Amino acid sequence: MEQDIHFMRQALALAQEAADEWETPVGALIVRNGEVIAAGRNRREIGKNALYHAEIEAIDNACKKLGGWRLPGCTLYVTLEPCPMCTGAIINSRIERVVFGASDLKAGSMGSVIDLTELPYNHKPAVERGILQEECAGMLSSFFKALRKHKEKKNENSCH
Repeated sequence: MEQDIHFMRQALALAQEAADEWETPVGALIVRNGEVIAAGRNRREIGKNALYHAEIEAIDNACKKLGGWRLPGCTLYVTLEPCPMCTGAIINSRIERVVFGASDLKAGSMGSVIDLTELPYNHKPAVERGILQEECAGMLSSFFKALRKHKEKKNENSCH
C-alpha cells in the first residue's frame, strides 16, 4: 500500500504537467520490480489525436524499453480509471496489475461504466481502485473548473 501511494504521487505529478498544458490531468506510470520503467500523460489536445491517453503513452514507452509487446510483472499506476481503449491495451499488453485513483463515471471500464476485466479475455489484470482517490478526483475537478473560467475569459476577450 505504501508503495502504491508513492507511485500514485508520481502519477499525480505527471497529471499536473498535463494540466499545466490545458490537457485533462491524467498521469500514468509503469513499474516493474519497484522501478519506474515508463511514464505517460494525456496529450490529446496538443497532439490532436484521440489515441494520446496517458496509459497508451506509458504502455508504448514500456514496450520500447523492454523490447516487446508483453509487459509481464508490470503494474500500471494511473490517476483516472482507464477508458475502454486503455483497458483493451492493458489487457493486450498483459500488464499484471492496475492501480488507479479516481473512478470515471462517464467512461471508466474497470468497474464504473463496465468492467472489461471481468469479461472472458485471455488475460485478467488485478485491479486496485481508489488509491489517493480524493487527490486524483480533486485535481480533475479543479482543472475543469479552471478550464471553464479560461474558456469564458477567452470568449469575453474575443471580438463580437
